[in-house]
Amino acid sequence: MELLEGKMKGTSSPDNISTRLRKVAEQAKQAPDMVFTTLAHHIDVILLKEAFHLTRKDAASGVDQQTAAEYEEQLDNNLTSLLDRFKSGTYKAPPVKRVYIPKLNGAVRPIGVPTIEDKVLQRAVAMMLGAVYEQDFLTCSYGFRPGRSCHQALETLWRGIMGMGGRYVYEVDIRKFFDTLDHGHLRSFLDLRVRDGVIRRVIDKWLKAGVFEAGQLSYLDAGTPQGGVISPLLANIYLHEVLDKWFEHVVRPRMRGEAFLIRYADDFVMVFSNEMDSRKVEEVLPKRLGRFGLAVHPEKTRLIRFLPPSGGSGGSVTSAIQFRPIGVHPLLG
Repeated sequence: MELLEGKMKGTSSPDNISTRLRKVAEQAKQAPDMVFTTLAHHIDVILLKEAFHLTRKDAASGVDQQTAAEYEEQLDNNLTSLLDRFKSGTYKAPPVKRVYIPKLNGAVRPIGVPTIEDKVLQRAVAMMLGAVYEQDFLTCSYGFRPGRSCHQALETLWRGIMGMGGRYVYEVDIRKFFDTLDHGHLRSFLDLRVRDGVIRRVIDKWLKAGVFEAGQLSYLDAGTPQGGVISPLLANIYLHEVLDKWFEHVVRPRMRGEAFLIRYADDFVMVFSNEMDSRKVEEVLPKRLGRFGLAVHPEKTRLIRFLPPSGGSGGSVTSAIQFRPIGVHPLLG
């Protein structure tokens, strides 16, 4: 008990969590080229407790079979132990439990279910990293970001197309993106902004944690933690470097006409006012993605001529294009 009180003493109150994150965000915004080497010290029991409260309590349990209610019975002790293991480097990332959920087309989608404790730590780290990377991400990115949604992405897409009077829309699907994301490239991207040893160590553990299915444990050499809270952020970091910055700083300046990109997680569309521009990007994009271990899905990727409804207004772009956001399944937290 004395140890717990010692850990809790001097930590910030929940009201100061946003202040702490805001200071990190301001530092990141003011110094866009700065590499953060000390971030983990901002993560304490209070922030872990906030991460726990933000985690769904009715989701399925992970490989340890522990429910959120069971974890909460000794919450302060559990979070203090978690913090100690995280800071000392002795935290062992458990494998995720693989389950399958039905898709609308009758097929099934594999989903990973982390343990409740792993979800809490992933969320806390994601909160800290998000404070940094939200200052870097471009406006074309909408997926899994605070204050942004799929509906906003579609609205922006529609307004952009209508502003051009239609033109050429390149809709792209990356084949099995969350399964094929290259760990080596991800680490190099993280090096550009975050080199905190404690945080980078635990991210590596999550990448190597493995998958438990039908009594068998397997390890993957690519992809992000299945079902992990940290996965969407890592995906955004990856595609920010591979796609968003490339399109904004390399592609657009070389276009003859207007062009813009809208991305929601790994679903994205590029819109061009000039057909030759669209054909050129259609040719080079697979090569760009291939450099980073990614590939376009040939059956779900298409370049179309999009014309506005008669009269130039009304209608909805969703009649031709739909983002496919990864929904929150009841199995996940």
